[in-house]
Amino acid sequence: MNEYIALAAADELKPGQMKRVVVGGKRLLLCNSSGTLYCVDEMCSHEDYSLYLGCLKDGKIKCSLHGSYFDLATGQPTCEPANEPIRTYPVTVEEGQVWIKPDAI
Repeated sequence: MNEYIALAAADELKPGQMKRVVVGGKRLLLCNSSGTLYCVDEMCSHEDYSLYLGCLKDGKIKCSLHGSYFDLATGQPTCEPANEPIRTYPVTVEEGQVWIKPDAI
């Protein structure tokens, strides 16, 4: 796992929880939606507003500013007003840790 960066302990986030992380100077969110871990850009693509202030529901993250939802797996907006996706990043769970590959950033 030398080429990866640990973001959190594998059991750190309960379903519905998020954690802010910074990797390579980029602000990301590690999200646990119904037991599945995702990593996405922290900021909404519609307005420069933190998605950390929103909530997770059914594999989506909600921006609390205007109510847009984004699919956590693809980053695609699922309702207006957002029409641009957020970036998603692959994570892996090994050795009791959640890892991200820095070159994915």
